[in-house]
Amino acid sequence: MRDFAAIDFETANYDRSSVCSVGVVTVRDGEIVDKFYSLIQPEPNYYNYWCTQVHGLCRADTDDAPVFPDVWAQIEPLIEGLPLVAHNRPFDEGCLRAVFRTYQMDYPEYEFFDTLAASRSLQPDLENHQLQTVAAACGFCMENHHHALADAEACAWIALELL
Repeated sequence: MRDFAAIDFETANYDRSSVCSVGVVTVRDGEIVDKFYSLIQPEPNYYNYWCTQVHGLCRADTDDAPVFPDVWAQIEPLIEGLPLVAHNRPFDEGCLRAVFRTYQMDYPEYEFFDTLAASRSLQPDLENHQLQTVAAACGFCMENHHHALADAEACAWIALELL
């Protein structure tokens, strides 16, 4: 696969619609051609302790952030016509579907691929299949795990190696 967009969401709480940041890495002809990152005001707008512990974001970080429809209006042209790739597709696709429902937006049935599933199939001997482990096995040094753009970039690298 040489043309796709890797996407990663972080959430404010356990509600999948509570996306508080997004990272997108656009790949065309096997090369990264664009990167996009934004904070998002989550819906529902509260942070639980455990999610904040994972990604370090809190309400003060997103109080002045745009809402999802405004952010998606910037992302949509970057990914038009491309399949999406995520590490643990059910989570990120679930977030995308949930936030589209929350804002009563028509979901365009994006085609999604999963680097986690690919890694489990193609790299069965890894100690685990967490993003940072798979990225390292594919030759990518990850420095800021759980930052949405860093995770999307690692996912793009993995996709280029495994898909």
